[in-house]
Amino acid sequence: MTIRRDKPERGPERIGEILSQLFTARGWGRRQERLHVERAWEAAAGMEVARKTRVGATRRGELEIEVANASLLQELNHFHKKRLLAEMKKRLPAAGITGLRFRAGSFETDDTE
Repeated sequence: MTIRRDKPERGPERIGEILSQLFTARGWGRRQERLHVERAWEAAAGMEVARKTRVGATRRGELEIEVANASLLQELNHFHKKRLLAEMKKRLPAAGITGLRFRAGSFETDDTE
């Protein structure tokens, strides 16, 4: 009598493979990556600017930053963009950030000062 098996039996899975599948399924890797980008932005921009901005998505290498008001948007776009981009590239070399895009956002800021 011959036992036919369509799929070969696998031994126990490695814990690293199981954790990798779990992280992927739960989206934990993306959350961790976003947290790294947010922290890098806070460090590059400074806390005062970071409180008035919010990190958005990265599309085709361009990191989108929402800005709370038009005057700050203009200031960042015209006077600080090159420096901030260089700082983000330095802090996150593997992220592949090639540009920054500032846009007006609609969110509440912590302006208690």
